[in-house]
Amino acid sequence: MKYIVLPLAIFFCLAATKATAQKDYQEEIRNTALQFINSLEPDQKKLALLKFEDSVRTTWNNLPVGLRPRAGINIGRMTEEQRKLFHRILSVSLSSQGYLKATSILHLDNLLNLYYDSLYYKKTIDAQTYKFMQDLQWSHRNFYLAFFGDPAGNIWGYKIEGHHLSVNFSFTGDKLSVTPFFIGTDPAEYPDGEYAGWRVLGQEEDLGLKLMKSMTSAQQKKAIISMDVPGDIFTGAESGKRLLDFQGLKGAEMTAAQKAILLYIIREFVFNMEYEKAVSEYEKITKAGLDKIYFGWIGPVDENKRHYFVVNGPGFLIEFDNSGFNGSANHIHAIWREKGNEYGEDLLRKHYLSEKH
Repeated sequence: MKYIVLPLAIFFCLAATKATAQKDYQEEIRNTALQFINSLEPDQKKLALLKFEDSVRTTWNNLPVGLRPRAGINIGRMTEEQRKLFHRILSVSLSSQGYLKATSILHLDNLLNLYYDSLYYKKTIDAQTYKFMQDLQWSHRNFYLAFFGDPAGNIWGYKIEGHHLSVNFSFTGDKLSVTPFFIGTDPAEYPDGEYAGWRVLGQEEDLGLKLMKSMTSAQQKKAIISMDVPGDIFTGAESGKRLLDFQGLKGAEMTAAQKAILLYIIREFVFNMEYEKAVSEYEKITKAGLDKIYFGWIGPVDENKRHYFVVNGPGFLIEFDNSGFNGSANHIHAIWREKGNEYGEDLLRKHYLSEKH
């Protein structure tokens, strides 16, 4: 009898500890968000605070601000203290790896300006091309933060977004949705100067190539969907598309070593979140069954040539596309999506069904 009770006690203790940790995590984000909001001047609040029902909450974009304006308050309009709180929101929401990727993406926009400055001064590009690049408004100052609803309440969310970054958190009671989570880099590998060789999303790319190179020719034949590499991820911001079909090599057809690499890829995306949320989402994916996950590839198995891969599971989707201009492979777009619960849509539906409004 004691043998049975002890494991049950441990189980309930661990479950309670996990629930407490996730609650603490959400409270930390909430408190930091409220600190930021309380620091805003009235004119800043008009920019940063939007209704939860605003359609901006459930849309995202990865284009530079010069092509697609953003809602919210940008870093350029913030005071130094507000910028510090902006980074606190980002760092308490994401893991150390996720935070470093996000801030590196911000910094890449500054480097793009320097890069095209150098090309213009070297007369590699003409004045018209240079002006076009400047009009795109690349800069870490042009990343925006918007709040939807009141963080002091039960239902609210926030978005941090700019060129090649879209972070979307939606809170419903004690539940949290963190997708879509979009990250991208241009260039994928910085070409020259003091930052030569800098690869912000190098691990995601390397793991995809590693999995493909571990396959037999028969497995690769199943994994390769096409050789016609798309110019962007299929479920891009303005595509309106969803990947309904499962294509590629099924997890059940992989060796134990290949399944381990597949899990590395999934963790590389999911563990961009803070530990408690990452573990929760990762457990959800693995419990649904690794054998049911498909890995698909498009293009040659070559880092230097345009390529794409997708990890498609019962409840989630990961896309990775390295498809630069003029046939090069130096421009990455990647996304992690939770099927049926982006922007907390499933959580909200359940909430409204169970609560009187």
